[in-house]
Amino acid sequence: MPLVTHSGFPRIGLKRELKRALEAHWRGGTDARALKDTARTLRLSHWQLAHAAGADVVPCNDFSLYDHVLDTAVLFDAIPERYRLVFAENALDGYFAMARGHKRGGHDLHALEMTKWFDTNYHYLVPELQAGQRFALNGDKPLAEFREARSLGLHARPVLLGPVSFLLLSKTVDGSDRLALLDALLPPYADLLGQLADAGADWVQLDEPCLVLDLEDVDRAAYRHAYATLAAARTPRLLLASYFGALGDNLAMAAALPADGLHVDLVRAPEQLDAVLDALPADRILSAGVVDGRNIWRSHPGRVLPLLRKARARIGDERLWLAPSCSLLHVPIDLEAETGLDPQRRASMAFARQKIEELRVYADALAGQPEADAALAAQQGLLDAQANAPGVVVAGVRGRLHALGPQACLRRSAHAVRRASQAEVLDLPPLPTTTIGSFPQTDDLRKARAAHRAGKLDDEAYEQRLRAEIERVVRFQERLGLDVLVHGEPERNDMVEYFGEQLDGYLFTRLGWVQSYGSRCVKPPVIWGDVARPAPMTVRWSRYAQSLTDKPMKGMLTGPVTMLQWSFVRDDLPRETVCRQIALALRDEVHDLEAAGIGLIQIDEPALREGLPLRRADWPGYLAWAVECFRIAAGGVRDATQIHTHMCYSEFNDIIEAVAAMDADVISIETSRSRMELLDAFARFRYPNGIGPGVYDIHSPRVPGQEEILDLLHKALDVLQPGQLWINPDCGLKTRGWPEVEQALRHMVDGARQLRAELEAIPG
Repeated sequence: MPLVTHSGFPRIGLKRELKRALEAHWRGGTDARALKDTARTLRLSHWQLAHAAGADVVPCNDFSLYDHVLDTAVLFDAIPERYRLVFAENALDGYFAMARGHKRGGHDLHALEMTKWFDTNYHYLVPELQAGQRFALNGDKPLAEFREARSLGLHARPVLLGPVSFLLLSKTVDGSDRLALLDALLPPYADLLGQLADAGADWVQLDEPCLVLDLEDVDRAAYRHAYATLAAARTPRLLLASYFGALGDNLAMAAALPADGLHVDLVRAPEQLDAVLDALPADRILSAGVVDGRNIWRSHPGRVLPLLRKARARIGDERLWLAPSCSLLHVPIDLEAETGLDPQRRASMAFARQKIEELRVYADALAGQPEADAALAAQQGLLDAQANAPGVVVAGVRGRLHALGPQACLRRSAHAVRRASQAEVLDLPPLPTTTIGSFPQTDDLRKARAAHRAGKLDDEAYEQRLRAEIERVVRFQERLGLDVLVHGEPERNDMVEYFGEQLDGYLFTRLGWVQSYGSRCVKPPVIWGDVARPAPMTVRWSRYAQSLTDKPMKGMLTGPVTMLQWSFVRDDLPRETVCRQIALALRDEVHDLEAAGIGLIQIDEPALREGLPLRRADWPGYLAWAVECFRIAAGGVRDATQIHTHMCYSEFNDIIEAVAAMDADVISIETSRSRMELLDAFARFRYPNGIGPGVYDIHSPRVPGQEEILDLLHKALDVLQPGQLWINPDCGLKTRGWPEVEQALRHMVDGARQLRAELEAIPG
């Protein structure tokens, strides 16, 4: 019978226990021991849950207090010099300083850069390396967690980020060659693998997700060198893991590496199976990723069983492992907790636990167990029936999409004409200041929302609470002297979920949490049917906020690509078709906001780059429909209506033409952690529209001083014209506390005033 396993489990806990433990520790409410006890309890319970669901082997070292790439950097002592004093005082404080920044005890440290993990909504910390970097084994985390799993009597497989992907996902601060550091990195890897072998590990999984990217010859040479070096050392058997796509032109190289097994993603790339089977040496294990580790739908036995039978016929049971396509980090933990879902919809879904159970049934079916065959036949029948359920196909939505013409993507005039019209109507000062949208969500707000959902707070009382909070936020912004205000979004639980709750075609879970980064968790909505907007979603709140002030109020929407990327999307339609449906729904909202007198409308698209296919050959097709969807949402408004968009943690060099093609009047971007480096792409391209480079990092509790903000603004003016520059934080303020927000925004506004004075003093 094939072995059932997986490559990683959600870390946060069913009820976000890790989030609460982290945030209590950061507030100083609990000590390191309490945090580590919570982490250990979660690890043990997750291993036991996976084993009970049918996993023959459980992964270990997949757990992290913040991020597994950060863990790898610390494990191999790739700690930038500026953090070492904090590490020397307290290793856990040093770890969190790298993740979140650190400003106490005489230290004032920026966090590492953070960016998206391939094309997912998970964020990783980017290790900083330099020429001559030295690596050494630092701590025993993989070894300790392996021993924990073994203490429960479980067959455990340690998981490590592979050495080549670690380097390729890092940055060098001096511009040197990352791969030149490989020979320095391999000895501590070999040392760790030897220790795991001594501890009894029979297999270790080395994740090399970069194998699904476009690689250069030098990258392939690095893989060959790295694995030849490790093969010559004393190690357990090695499972080389790829995921998120096809190996493609890297297959021959990957299959030839001296590893003992190869994991491939047969959900994203089922078509690669024949080539993989042809290339796989006769003594290698194939780990077949056949259930989707990134979405919540049950697998289709009609698609999976033929793949498994083909693989089994070629290589036999002993060389075949069944697994999810990738780590289950990207899905919620257990569907059993979702007792409030429509039973019909719930029956077609699978969270982490259910995905392992599915694999167990597939293994049993391959072993000839009739009850497993019957269960899979019933599952396929249920999924077939779901395709014809009411709401899945809506004639009105399909007809409107079919009738969509090219004029739907157009603004009325070119940007230069719009800019003049907007300047006249909005009458903003030079270097206008604003925020990205959300303001802190206090405990009182969250409690009021929870009470309203539970029926303990009636509609009128809840509305009064929200109106009071909006007025508080508006008055706060007026006192600070911000130029363009927002209503603060107190009514919103999440920037995607809030809109999805008001759109047809969506459903929602109660505990469907997934980790975005650190303690930040999101509960992605589920798109199951055709999407439409039955009624306005934001207009009354924006109209009310505008009624409180003479300053311009910015309406806030989440863009169609981000609504798509940050949801669990139906698997029976092309993603671009679903995105166009969302774009049409948002277009209606944009026009209603404009009719209500809102002159600035921000359509956030932080996920635009995240959606890029991993292979460059596939980029043009994606970017064409992604930009089209944004333009559908923004199209047709008056010249005087200023359209903003926001993107965070994006490299823009290679997609700057697509960003420009969106034709937003103003784009705000994350630049604080990169110290304005991301502006280089806009400068080289001569981007003509307005740009708001974020001047402080809201993902860190650290408050920047006015001089620091002014320094960043000077850097921005090195590459931008003053008439282009907007001044704002790098993202929404929802997760921050009011005291730090007030202090940081005050520094930002004062810095803007000082810079205006400097520019006015320049002759001519």
